[in-house]
Amino acid sequence: MSTKWTRVLQSTLAAALGVQSQKNREKDFEEGNAGVFIAAGILFTALFIASVLAVVNWVTS
Repeated sequence: MSTKWTRVLQSTLAAALGVQSQKNREKDFEEGNAGVFIAAGILFTALFIASVLAVVNWVTS
């Protein structure tokens, strides 16, 4: 996995958990591409919702 994608993944997970530091957020805005972060956020959200639905269906069955 390239360093860029690792950074995007790390920033996306940190932002989703609410632990993204101000320093890292500023670095993302200065060096990163907004479209990549938006796509990663949408993908993370879709995977999170799918996993929650799978767990709920598994528990209620």
